[in-house]
Amino acid sequence: MSAAARWRDRVAASDPGLLRLAAGLRTVAAISLTLLVLSLLGADVQHLVAGAIAAMVATFAVREKQRDKQAVTLALGLPVALASLSLASALSSRQVVGDVFFVVLIFCAVYGRRFGDRGTALGLIGFQVYFLALFVGVTAGSLAGFCGVVVLAFGCGAVARFALVPQTPAGILERLRQAFRARLAQLIDAQLELLDAGPDEVEKALAHVREGTARLHETAMMIQGRLEEGTSDESVARLVQRRIADAEIAAERLGLLLLTARSAERADTLTLHLPGAPVPEGGRLPVRDEALDTLRRDLTALGLLVRQPVTEGAGTAQVRNRLLGYRDEENLPKASPAVQDVFRGLGEAARAVLGLRIALDGPQDESDDSPETARSREELDAEDAAIEAEQEPPETGLRRPTTRAAVQVAVGSSLAMVGGELLSAHRWYWAVLTCWIVFLNTASTGEILVKGYRRLLGTVFGVVAGIALAGVVGRHTGTAFAVVLLCVFAMFYTAPLSYTLMSFFVTAALGVLYTLLHTYSLSVLVLRVEETALGAACGVVAAALVLPVRTDRRTNELLTTVLDRLTDVTSAAVDQLSGGPPADLLDRARDLDQALADLRAATQPLTHPVTPLRTRRDTARYVVALLETCAYHARSLAATAELLPSHPSIAADPRLSGPGQRILHNIGAIAARVAEEPGAAEVRTGPSIASLLKPGGLRTPRYGRVTDRVLRHLQRLDEAVLGLARPLGVPVAGPR
Repeated sequence: MSAAARWRDRVAASDPGLLRLAAGLRTVAAISLTLLVLSLLGADVQHLVAGAIAAMVATFAVREKQRDKQAVTLALGLPVALASLSLASALSSRQVVGDVFFVVLIFCAVYGRRFGDRGTALGLIGFQVYFLALFVGVTAGSLAGFCGVVVLAFGCGAVARFALVPQTPAGILERLRQAFRARLAQLIDAQLELLDAGPDEVEKALAHVREGTARLHETAMMIQGRLEEGTSDESVARLVQRRIADAEIAAERLGLLLLTARSAERADTLTLHLPGAPVPEGGRLPVRDEALDTLRRDLTALGLLVRQPVTEGAGTAQVRNRLLGYRDEENLPKASPAVQDVFRGLGEAARAVLGLRIALDGPQDESDDSPETARSREELDAEDAAIEAEQEPPETGLRRPTTRAAVQVAVGSSLAMVGGELLSAHRWYWAVLTCWIVFLNTASTGEILVKGYRRLLGTVFGVVAGIALAGVVGRHTGTAFAVVLLCVFAMFYTAPLSYTLMSFFVTAALGVLYTLLHTYSLSVLVLRVEETALGAACGVVAAALVLPVRTDRRTNELLTTVLDRLTDVTSAAVDQLSGGPPADLLDRARDLDQALADLRAATQPLTHPVTPLRTRRDTARYVVALLETCAYHARSLAATAELLPSHPSIAADPRLSGPGQRILHNIGAIAARVAEEPGAAEVRTGPSIASLLKPGGLRTPRYGRVTDRVLRHLQRLDEAVLGLARPLGVPVAGPR
């Protein structure tokens, strides 16, 4: 593999879909074009700064995925921006009336989030342009000139979005597919590292496997969120979704089998999902022999197969045929049962990669197919042919999240406004801005506290950087704007990764802008820190006292949702595996993954490194890891159940419904306990589901039939659900 190809893979894997890169380049292009036109028109520094801020707002506020919707939102945003600017200038001399209107504007901007991406964008534009007017000091006499600047900035933003840095849903999806391949290849490399790691290196190697598994799942979720807009029709979207899910499940299972091959006993799936979990007892470097040498070679070959998605030479076809041959019991090398399981996992992973290549790149050359490869293609074709192209009542009034957040941010902004004016009669708006920002994309008091802490931390370090940059650029306008552009690009590129870094670059850029406006001083930057701390504190106070949503309540609501989604997937999968009618399992699995992602984000205040509640932090991490384990096994059951209509070696077995019913009862009992329902049921225990594999139970060939694997997934799911009972305080009944 060439150095250029490796570099492209690293970039694609680090920034799936190049979404962060495109966001940074698009914003920088819009600002640069605005500054260029204004400079040619002879605008002064004040108008240049206003143009730069307006162009940035016009670019980052619009978040729709379809280009036509983006154009409509941008067109509607311009009159909103002009109205906000006009009102700010008209009220600039009437402090009390202006302050009251600003609070009303903040309430409306947050309330607008209930109307989706467009409502969010228009509210953001209205608020930010009003803030712009306060920042540059727009008055009634200078209004006409600044209105022209805003119109120009929106026009340049449109040119940057649709011409200079264009993005189409299909193009984004294609880049996300490339990122999935790159991250899949990186995960295979990490698994190879785990196989070869010595006793002192195994913890680090396992951490790399965990990270690679999580990043692969993140990319799979991003692809699923873009399928409807980026594919030609629903059947193509479902096909891609299926192949992505197959590849993710096969790769995760291969990692688990490799971990088991290093251990004295079968590894628990939780080991791959719980950060800091130790290597299973007996973890060791496998004895080097011919079978393990072959395993290392074939793991490397699987990585190459993933990295070569289109062009297949004879050598690649031979590698593919050899790996697919491991799906046949007769082709396995002589080795321990655990190592043979890894070879079987390699065969299943190779089949998933073949399906992924066909789905993403179209039909492949079949002239070099082995019988096993031909059989795999037939199975995939049969599955493809089988793919065919209760909402909860909405909350109303103050229970509606957008209404509650609007009231909270209005109260918090009022407090920040009063306190900010006590600190500074001219720059009080920084406190209001911080209070506004900490409420964006947050839903509980704990989330607001963490976000406020991160913004304050980034601001403190940004002030130090702003002092240094202001001293370097001095009064050189061109150099100053070049530094601002670099900070803006870094701000958008790092925003999804670290809110602290984003705040750092924002504050550093502001230090340079103050220099251009001839208002820079050390006291101004120190005041920025004070106003930021005040705004964050006011936001936390408002969230804690006004219609509060405690972190515990928020996480319990999301935990109940996850358990409900887990019930949906497990119930439908077990029912179909037991002979019931087919169901839409992939969409249900996607809903489960999204609910789990929401819960993971909501538990950040509980799992943050600075939290003093160590026991609570460890419990939250453990519960989320157990739920991720449950989701993995539920996805695997769903993927297997979807094969029933087309796969010749898979048959429904009605005896699977018995173990499934116990699992579903236990999930329901835990959900009822979390929801604090009266008379909640107890969790039941009973014989091991794996015992059904013994003589007289569901005895089947180890591979070639799937009942064995289905039972193992049910067993692990049963164990993980029982594991949830203890940390969540659910009573456990004896065997029945």
